[in-house]
Amino acid sequence: MRPTAIRRTAVAATVMSLALLTAACGSDSDDKDSGKAAGSASVQPSDKGADKGADQAPAKVLSAAELEKASLKQGDVKAHKITKAGPGDAVDGKDVTVDKAACDVFADVLMGAKAGSPAASTQRKVVSEPKKDAAMDSDDPEAFEAAFDITTTLATLASYEGKGAEETLSSLRTAATECASGFTLTAAGSKQKVVKIAEEQVKGGEEAVGWTVAVEAEGEKNALKLVVIRQGTTVASLASLNFAAAASGGDFDMPTAVIDAQAAKLA
Repeated sequence: MRPTAIRRTAVAATVMSLALLTAACGSDSDDKDSGKAAGSASVQPSDKGADKGADQAPAKVLSAAELEKASLKQGDVKAHKITKAGPGDAVDGKDVTVDKAACDVFADVLMGAKAGSPAASTQRKVVSEPKKDAAMDSDDPEAFEAAFDITTTLATLASYEGKGAEETLSSLRTAATECASGFTLTAAGSKQKVVKIAEEQVKGGEEAVGWTVAVEAEGEKNALKLVVIRQGTTVASLASLNFAAAASGGDFDMPTAVIDAQAAKLA
């Protein structure tokens, strides 16, 4: 049983986490390359103040420094390690391609890339501590699984001008609906199939939406979680993977503590 768990976890770590959590990704450019499917649905924020009443001041767009203050830091979430995400922790949107143009923006955010062209952005890597102190060489299958009961979340904050934040969330909802039955994506050179997108109930900010995403890669089925919160002109996206669930091919709980902590810092 344990060798199977090791194999499944290795597959999840090298195939899915390649894009979501741990792979090197090169350029940090926001531009999409020619590899994007024609008719890409990636949102492009509107000009600052567009469609606003003449007597209404445009909403404040957070600067990079202000986003840093709103980003999670060590100590904000109990029993979690929080660090600044590095170039090896996520892919850039230009490195994510899909077989259905309507799914493009959803694939970008699921893989930890930024949607569209934000005015500023930050990223944090949030890793939970195992719920049990389990030895890696234990012969107890439950203890071994507990050692891998670690959820890693890539938390991205992005500020947009004009109605860009609202448009981003709207485009993600539309893409999730249109692509609910599945699509194929390639991230950082690794192909994986999204089998199903199911909406979950989440709370936070002025708007919030979450999904459980069933993914299959190299014959192994895994689950990802994606939560998106909008507060004013800022969008927080949290993409999560649990290694024990990846090893078993099962599901895992939403990282509620991380979601609540990030929503509170944006309020």
